[in-house]
Amino acid sequence: MTEFTKVVLFTDHDGCARFREESLALGAGSPQSMLSEVFACGGYQLRHSPVGFRSQFHCTTTPQWVFILGGQMEIGLQGGSSRVFAPGQHFYSADLLPQGAVFDPAVHGHCSRQLGEDPLITLFVRG
Repeated sequence: MTEFTKVVLFTDHDGCARFREESLALGAGSPQSMLSEVFACGGYQLRHSPVGFRSQFHCTTTPQWVFILGGQMEIGLQGGSSRVFAPGQHFYSADLLPQGAVFDPAVHGHCSRQLGEDPLITLFVRG
């Protein structure tokens, strides 16, 4: 069976954001066009971030797919690790603030920034 690798940004047990990979089965369709199940969607939004864009640490408020359409996006995690996403790549952003927690920018969430010479163009699809 063919699979799609879903990159997930999530909140771990310690309240910190981390990445993991999950496999989604592509078991429908035909050998020439393998498909996943149909997933519900809560809408989509496009964003243009100019060269030099950088966010502060924050948590995702609503789980959503993030697809990179143009430019490059770096997602930074607490402790200094990061991951860069280029056009055609994605991640599922689900690093929610733990229930009952008060946001602490030294512990929770992620930051993002545009890299390179091209503006960052992203598509957000609510889960």
